[in-house]
Amino acid sequence: MNTLTTSPVITLLETLHRNAETSDRELMETMMARFNAPETSAEQVMAELLAQERADYRSVYHDYADNFLAVSPRYGQFLYMMTRACKARRVVEFGTSMGISTIYLATALRDNGGGQLIGSEMERTKVAQARANLDAAGLADLVDIREGDALETLRDIDGPVDLLLLDGAFSLYLPVLKLIEPRLAPGAAIFGENAFDPDYIAYLNNPANGYLSQTLPLDEGRGNGFAVRVG
Repeated sequence: MNTLTTSPVITLLETLHRNAETSDRELMETMMARFNAPETSAEQVMAELLAQERADYRSVYHDYADNFLAVSPRYGQFLYMMTRACKARRVVEFGTSMGISTIYLATALRDNGGGQLIGSEMERTKVAQARANLDAAGLADLVDIREGDALETLRDIDGPVDLLLLDGAFSLYLPVLKLIEPRLAPGAAIFGENAFDPDYIAYLNNPANGYLSQTLPLDEGRGNGFAVRVG
């Protein structure tokens, strides 16, 4: 069974991806101009963004309240494939936004025979839109979207967690990972979209912490990372 290619899921995803592209075009153009400016480097831009988030990530994230900040269709399909391959039954998503990535993950859970996806999202309007999108896709029964700061909303999770997607404030990737870490199942998959935080990368690359990690050759330039819990 591949619910991803059936209605209403496929039609809804096509619409949401079009809306996301339109909504985020100006933001993406502005970001690319910063990355490509001759007087700076991508590393400098990311360092500035991380510094801003560490100072006040709630305020920074609120600035993107109207933006989808969504995964690409290719990355979404990859998440679906990996969730199926892992035979995941419990998934945690940090940064639900409008629910596009959530649909890919929840569809895979449906095709795995069921399960639970726990998501966290700070922006109330995004939570409402994500819930509406999941309802339209017929997947709402599989998903619990928790409104608020992930460092609070994701404290109470029953284990084991088979797959973790980090796709929110960059500066919180490591704190959220450490929060979920005690509940990660052996062999759990961890995906970091735009995983540019050097502290997060260093933590995954330290064998003492129990992970194997590498950068994914998907959506080049977005720093998508993949790790497996092996320790």
